[in-house]
Amino acid sequence: DHHVNYGSGSGLQDRVAFVQNDPSQYDASIRLADLQVSDTGTYQCRVKKNTVAVHEVIVTVQEKPATPQCWTEGELIEGSSILLRCYSR
Repeated sequence: DHHVNYGSGSGLQDRVAFVQNDPSQYDASIRLADLQVSDTGTYQCRVKKNTVAVHEVIVTVQEKPATPQCWTEGELIEGSSILLRCYSR
């Protein structure tokens, strides 16, 4: 039907668009811009020509990890061992 149903209160209205200007030309792909963790969910593509075809895709958006904090344990002496520790939230 040449439109995207965004669901209620999803915040996707300004971030979702068809890849091609005219989805009736056999490409109803959509682009999700500026992904957010809250965009995680099941998305459904419903195409209707002579019949109706429905396909669901599960999208999982993971949060970008924080910059790791790293440090060494042990003395920096040639021939000895040290331990490099890193931690990230």
